[in-house]
Amino acid sequence: MEPDEQELPEHAEDADRPSDDDDGGSTGAVETVTNAAQEVVTSAAQDIGAFIRSQRVAAEVSLRQLAERAGVSNPYLSQIERGLRKPSADVLAQIAKGLRLSAEVLYVRAGILEERPASPVRDALLADESISERQKQMLLEIYESFRRENTDRSNPDAKE
Repeated sequence: MEPDEQELPEHAEDADRPSDDDDGGSTGAVETVTNAAQEVVTSAAQDIGAFIRSQRVAAEVSLRQLAERAGVSNPYLSQIERGLRKPSADVLAQIAKGLRLSAEVLYVRAGILEERPASPVRDALLADESISERQKQMLLEIYESFRRENTDRSNPDAKE
């Protein structure tokens, strides 16, 4: 093989592709896509895990205490914080409750919900500790539906 050929492979994916005499077939492209998808999931899991850890530390709550409050196992919460596991929306809601945060905050950080523009009404509802998370979500949905309805009335050309 000439030196020029060694420096740059003809196709970038050839470096990961098994040789023709390998019984694995041409799984190189599939593996590349799978690995890329896994990296995205791992990155998102690490981001939400790091955020949960920072919130826990700021609240001066131990890992064991938060696991107990959230109703999840200590090892599972540790894996979430280290980015090894990506929690479901239900688990995020439990963790939010344990941290006394809005579940919406964790959903946005995890990429489940899109971030909404700041609103004093929304902020007040989310900060109110006298109502449950479910009640907060219901009130926010009603509030948003009223806002959409009023926007639609003031702009008849707007599409839903």
